[in-house]
Amino acid sequence: MMMTIQQNATYISARRQAVLNQMQPNSIMLLFSGIEQHISVDAYHPFEVNKNFFYLTGIQRDHMVLMLDNNGEELKEILYIPQADPQAERWLGKKMTAEEAKQISGISEIRFVDAFDAKFERYMTDHSMDCVYFDTFRQTAEDAPDYNAAKAADFAKAYVGTPIKNCHPMLAKMRMQKDEAEVEHIREALKLTDKGLKRILTTMKPGMYEYQIQANFEHELMYNGAQSVSFPTIAGSGINGTMLHYGTNHCVAEDGTLILLDLGARYNGYCADITRTYPVNGKFTDRQKAVYNAVLAANKAVKAAAKPGITTMQLNDIAKDVLAKGLIELGIIQDAKDVGKYYMHGVSHHLGIDVHDAVNMNDKALKPGAVITDEPGLYIDEEAIGIRIEDDLLITEDGCICLSEDIIREVDQIEEAMKR
Repeated sequence: MMMTIQQNATYISARRQAVLNQMQPNSIMLLFSGIEQHISVDAYHPFEVNKNFFYLTGIQRDHMVLMLDNNGEELKEILYIPQADPQAERWLGKKMTAEEAKQISGISEIRFVDAFDAKFERYMTDHSMDCVYFDTFRQTAEDAPDYNAAKAADFAKAYVGTPIKNCHPMLAKMRMQKDEAEVEHIREALKLTDKGLKRILTTMKPGMYEYQIQANFEHELMYNGAQSVSFPTIAGSGINGTMLHYGTNHCVAEDGTLILLDLGARYNGYCADITRTYPVNGKFTDRQKAVYNAVLAANKAVKAAAKPGITTMQLNDIAKDVLAKGLIELGIIQDAKDVGKYYMHGVSHHLGIDVHDAVNMNDKALKPGAVITDEPGLYIDEEAIGIRIEDDLLITEDGCICLSEDIIREVDQIEEAMKR
């Protein structure tokens, strides 16, 4: 049964409490939801909320601030939101009301963001702070600072001497283990992804363009209530399937070729990440089937091995061993060490709010609650065969559950579905 707003808010409130309990005494945390980014003149990129703000509020709206206060005997949480402006709403749509923000987040103290700067300045005057937490994460040094990092830099100039701490490692470690609400959102995203793949199976035929196959998938997602795709859909037919992040999707899917589909729905902020490889004409050749089953064997071996205490690197070694054996049996390599020519990526990453979800690299062993991908592949340029089979796994106390088990992957299942 789909989770209610109140049930979801209960889980989100528990996350904030866990953060407050980990914060240094005499500290506060400021998380900004972010602002829209200009493309040019009055055009904007689609708004993407700061993922840690979303994790702790459940809200995906711009110009909001979450303040967590561990600076006294009573732990406090305050959410600042934009105040409704009827004139602006006529042009841009309704703003979230204080009551809606309270229901979604579970935060009782809602204030208007126009007053944030003045209230925060007064707060800093009245309190002695040992540190202030901001989200200052950057993937690489070349990345431009995002809105939260810019706010941290402004704070450093205004309040010289007050230490700043990056809250991202703390939140990344928490996000590596999903609560029941998060798992439920991922399950819903997978159900939508399955609907889209079934649409592909029943509509695809030789001569279609890759972008038409993509369009059928994405139409089914949006028609059934997906928030968006998790990431740009990959629909690589023939030799294009050997390119790991092929994304142009502009070629004709030819008779006799395979098409590799790496895709997923996003539901309530959470992502599915699935890869399936299908014969364009509905029937695998003997060679395609043999390569496909070698990849499927690795996929199943990873599922069987995934459990608490193991690392994704160890899972990758398991996948490599099975793939190497398969390549030797196929007559493609003679020595297992040559597997890297045909399999060149990792078998797993964490999944959640981000497709490649936040991780704390000091905590590599999997724990119950982790959701990871299982995605071995083989990419044989000389035969124009690219095959990847990807599922999403939930780590449990004694093993794992395949959350995407209902998305068919066996050769006979695929051929039967395409025949119908």
